Amino acid sequence: MQKKNIVSINGSVILAKGDGDFAMHDIVQIGELKLLGEVIKLEQDGATIQVYENTTGLQIGEEVIGKEEPLSVILGPGIVGNIFDGIERPLKTLEEISGNFIERGIDCIGVDLQKKWHFVPSLKIGDKVHLNTVIGTVKETELITNKIMCPFDLEAEIIEIKPEGDYVVKDGIAKIKNAENEIFEITMIQKWPVRQGRPYQERLVAKELLVTGQRVIDTFFPIAKGGTAMLPGGFGTGKTMLQHQLAKWSDSDLIVYIGCGERGNEITEVLEDFPNIIDPKTKKSLMERTVLIANTSNMPVAAREASIYTGITIAEYYRDMGYHVAVMADSTSRWAEALREISGRLEEMPAEEGFPSYLPSRLSEFYGRAGVVESFNGKVGSISIIGAVSPQGSDFSEPVTQNTKRFVHTFWALARELAYSRHYPAVDWNISYSEYISELQDWYEEKVDIEFLDCRQEILKILEEENKLLEIARVIGQDILSDHKKLILQVSKAFRVGFLQQSAMHEIDTFVPVKKQYEMMKTILLIYERAWGLIEKGIPISEIMATRYFSRI
Repeated sequence: MQKKNIVSINGSVILAKGDGDFAMHDIVQIGELKLLGEVIKLEQDGATIQVYENTTGLQIGEEVIGKEEPLSVILGPGIVGNIFDGIERPLKTLEEISGNFIERGIDCIGVDLQKKWHFVPSLKIGDKVHLNTVIGTVKETELITNKIMCPFDLEAEIIEIKPEGDYVVKDGIAKIKNAENEIFEITMIQKWPVRQGRPYQERLVAKELLVTGQRVIDTFFPIAKGGTAMLPGGFGTGKTMLQHQLAKWSDSDLIVYIGCGERGNEITEVLEDFPNIIDPKTKKSLMERTVLIANTSNMPVAAREASIYTGITIAEYYRDMGYHVAVMADSTSRWAEALREISGRLEEMPAEEGFPSYLPSRLSEFYGRAGVVESFNGKVGSISIIGAVSPQGSDFSEPVTQNTKRFVHTFWALARELAYSRHYPAVDWNISYSEYISELQDWYEEKVDIEFLDCRQEILKILEEENKLLEIARVIGQDILSDHKKLILQVSKAFRVGFLQQSAMHEIDTFVPVKKQYEMMKTILLIYERAWGLIEKGIPISEIMATRYFSRI
């Protein structure tokens, strides 16, 4: 057992010295309360440790005991439908142990060790296995079947496998033997370090649309399954509401929602709403395909920093089973602020606005774990990451927004002016963009219509022309404009109000299939084309507007 003693305490960062042999990113237990921490810096006989819990009451000289393993999560049946803190401790279990207020030093794992699961074997004695080979299946929820995978990176043969039946997660369900005649036992659970991405056989090109049912996203700024997107916006612009919509309606198999450093009332809303939401596609509870990670702004910053790694590791576990997973991180700005606070306590040289110089590389590591991959078991799965960013004062030039833009391919900018005028989703079509259009062209042509992207491009041109005309109208007034230009303004308004604006509370409007989105575009463009032809024949736009076609649309 490796030990050191505390020599200095600085908030959530402590310095321990002694003869114990610690390694980088080792997990340690600190003091009499056995607070959890992680080694983040080593020098000679000293180890700098970030503590995942409140350090109030710690004293100089208390022991620090190394667990000789990195921060890891337990992966197995029972994760889906559960609510965890930033280091994968289930909140329900913490409440049972300590009541409404979480006591410090509680060490519990993310799966229930007592619950029995019905195991159905997929292999038989003599079958060959390797990393991530599916040994059998467990019905985790009504919507998710957990595929029990071989955790060992080796070529081996099954020498024993349990028959179909009910077992707890620690029961040995199979034994395998490698070429050196070494025998390994496989249980339903495995452990994986959160800062290390899970391996895969091949990364594939993202060519399938992640259907969200939100018109401004699916039509104008789409994200592919396995893609990355950022959702920047100031206070009150609807970031959390839009992420709730994406979680509810996107055609992903599993949702991992990471509440990272958000206000307690917002996390409470998520925790209360998600279990009561009925999944529209399956009519089951949305929690049957959701994992929630809650780490509010008043929780220790070190656990906030770890929370997104916990979430993405859980997502990779289900990706390897062949599921399409959507990760919602709300918000990466609060995560970056945790990095800044820890960096400041370490007295590191600050970069722009006090953030550490390694902020871009950490963002790159996180978003780089998205993608469509083929696992070693031959199954194709994906992780799509949608990260909310909360720039102060809606300043998109601040470091977190600018550095995130370097690593994502979809940018959904939320405008305060749109939100305050009750235009939701408040995605600003003038500065938002998606780099997945070319990859998704075949999908649109095959699943929707060959003219879909042409209609999209025509609408974007009309909206761009509207911007120019509004600038002119502010100077000289709309009355001076020609009838053709007045028509463009009327058509743009029809698109903005009738297409881009969408009600999350309306039974029909909350989710719109992509095929219907195309028909809506075609309808508005058809009226635009007919009205243009009438103006060409000399009919004034006032008579065309008197028909009330545009207002009815």
